Amino acid sequence: MFLQKAWRSAAFGVYGYLNFTKAGFLEHSKNFKQEDMQVQLNGKNCLVTGANSGIGYATAEGLASRGANVYMVCRNKERGETALSEIQSKTGNPNVYLEVCDLSSISEIESLASRFYAKDQPFHVLITMVVTTVGLDSSIPSDMVALRLEMNFAVNVAGTFALTESMVPLLEKGAPDARVITVSSGGMYTSPLSTDLQFSGEKFDGVEQYARNKRVQVYMTEKWADMYSNKGIGFYSMHPGWAETPGVATSLPDFSKRLSGKLRTSEQGADTIIWLALQAKEKLVSGSFYFDRAEAPKHLPFAGTSSSHAAIDSLRDTADYSLMGTIRSLCYDKN
Repeated sequence: MFLQKAWRSAAFGVYGYLNFTKAGFLEHSKNFKQEDMQVQLNGKNCLVTGANSGIGYATAEGLASRGANVYMVCRNKERGETALSEIQSKTGNPNVYLEVCDLSSISEIESLASRFYAKDQPFHVLITMVVTTVGLDSSIPSDMVALRLEMNFAVNVAGTFALTESMVPLLEKGAPDARVITVSSGGMYTSPLSTDLQFSGEKFDGVEQYARNKRVQVYMTEKWADMYSNKGIGFYSMHPGWAETPGVATSLPDFSKRLSGKLRTSEQGADTIIWLALQAKEKLVSGSFYFDRAEAPKHLPFAGTSSSHAAIDSLRDTADYSLMGTIRSLCYDKN
């Protein structure tokens, strides 16, 4: 177990340095097609979480510049309003809106979904990319489903799950163009799926928990693609690469300092997210994992993570899996 974990970490480090940095983006971009990004989204409704800074901001700006109606979901109202004003000014698109919501709170997610249901409008693109600050105390309590959940799990897994499930009926109205893009992380390469979703170990490790949660997001995308294959919604997970964002600087200061000058810009991190939002669905594979405008492997060689995707179906017998079922029921009971 120790040797395999060490191998995962080493393989991830080498693979990441060669591919996830700014140099990797510039190399991969030699194969990009300029016409792929010239699609317009006039009249399309897009929701972007974590949109006030970093990759989320760059994504919202990119969609707005292509004429989309963009709903920016931010936890902090003041920072959200500043970002909203900047994006409207830069793009000349007045159809950019702010929705304040803390995605660690099921009640706030329910309220957000209810506001959209009241408008009874279709949604075409849902992009979820919020993360917690893994370098700090990630075990603070959340009010998610009135339970004390580990915060990293509450936001990255339970919050993402609840928001996506809540939006499925509205995305169905946007079919056949509707799609969900879940922003995962290359960090998931270092972790197999685990039934210990809330990290019950004695010593909490925020970075390891983050990797586990990002692996779960890739797994959830597979399951959503299978569950909703007849609803005209595409589900995709992706990795934006290693980007120099406020979140990375705060949560991984040593990593950020060590790779200073080598990390991607927020715009480069957002490139594949926007690409996934623009492409005709017949060019994409629902349930797949994408990186730099192409399907990417979900597992590194000899890392021992691939078998966990099949084995994890035992989750349905665990308390955490039952919790996810409870969240799904709440989403549909409320709407």
